[in-house]
Amino acid sequence: MRKGRTEAMEAMERRRRLRWLPAAVIAVAVVLDVATPGGISVFPLLAAAPSVAAPLLSLRGTIATGVGATLVGSELLYLSGEPTQESLVAVTSMVVLTGTAAVLNVLLTRDRRQLRTSREVAAAVQQAVLADPPPRVGRLAVASRYEVAHEEAAIGGDLFAVKETPHGVRMLVADVRGKGLQAVRTVNALLGSFHEAAEHRPDLPGVVRQLEDRMQDTIAQASGEEGESFATAVVAEIPPDSSAVRIANRGHPAPLLVHDGGVSPLEPATPSLPLGLGVLGGGGDVPVDRFDLPGRATLVLFTDGIDEARDADGVFFDPVPVLSRPFPPDPDAVLDALLAAVLRHTGGTLQDDAVLLAVTPDGRDTVAAGVRRHDAVARPRHDG
Repeated sequence: MRKGRTEAMEAMERRRRLRWLPAAVIAVAVVLDVATPGGISVFPLLAAAPSVAAPLLSLRGTIATGVGATLVGSELLYLSGEPTQESLVAVTSMVVLTGTAAVLNVLLTRDRRQLRTSREVAAAVQQAVLADPPPRVGRLAVASRYEVAHEEAAIGGDLFAVKETPHGVRMLVADVRGKGLQAVRTVNALLGSFHEAAEHRPDLPGVVRQLEDRMQDTIAQASGEEGESFATAVVAEIPPDSSAVRIANRGHPAPLLVHDGGVSPLEPATPSLPLGLGVLGGGGDVPVDRFDLPGRATLVLFTDGIDEARDADGVFFDPVPVLSRPFPPDPDAVLDALLAAVLRHTGGTLQDDAVLLAVTPDGRDTVAAGVRRHDAVARPRHDG
């Protein structure tokens, strides 16, 4: 699965740029001592050098920095004349601080190695759960992204799926409340239920009802915070002729239709509760909206890590202006532009994980974008 950024590589690059900082601290101490003869003591600055080195350098580099700082301090004492008891205490303190910095370096290296292993495991689990979709599904070109918010190894609850069925291409983008094992269990349950329902349910409301039932079963079998879970979701269907898209939106950010230099948010005519909260809605109706889908248009679905991303002033990101310009009929190009813009907006880091899915049908300019017809509300029925 493609990611907009690799945070581990960024961390390594930052450490590479800072590796000369301990030597710079020692150099500054020497310059200050020469510039202010007898004026100020530079031993506190020299003593700081091994502590600065501990998170940036290897164990050997940390010890070498401490030894170098101690030797520089001893040489400065020799040049200044008769050493005093206070200066001897300062040199001894530098030796002790070098040993402390070495221990700190060992602990940081161990924790860094454990975190890296945890991230690798989390990435492997995420990859196994959310496999990359093929570049083409039916008559659709497909692109996806999973953007991780933080360096922690917790696995998020964002998910997507694309499946070609006898009824057309069906898609799911959802965001499960929570992270970690709780989220993984719920994500697995929803993905399995979607793939089964997408293949066998003849209509979109049937797919949504099966997802709702599975979500409620998962909640009923859980305890503690897991028993309070839910998932916002968009379930979409593009028929074999790719002339339209039908969408059932369960409390999720509205998909965007990018076409001919403009963007149309595909808002639901009737709001619906997230999956897992259907029992609060007072009925089993599943509203479905139908939108015409022009050829060469790109349908973009995403989780709230995108439209709830904030800048330094707390302003939310708006994807509509970014996508309101001509794009080639290429879902990868659209997602690349959207991700680049949201990362610029936030300064390079999202506050929450984000999943993006984009599809573009074969080029056939049939009707204007963004025209909605609201389908008749599907009534619950018994599937025999």
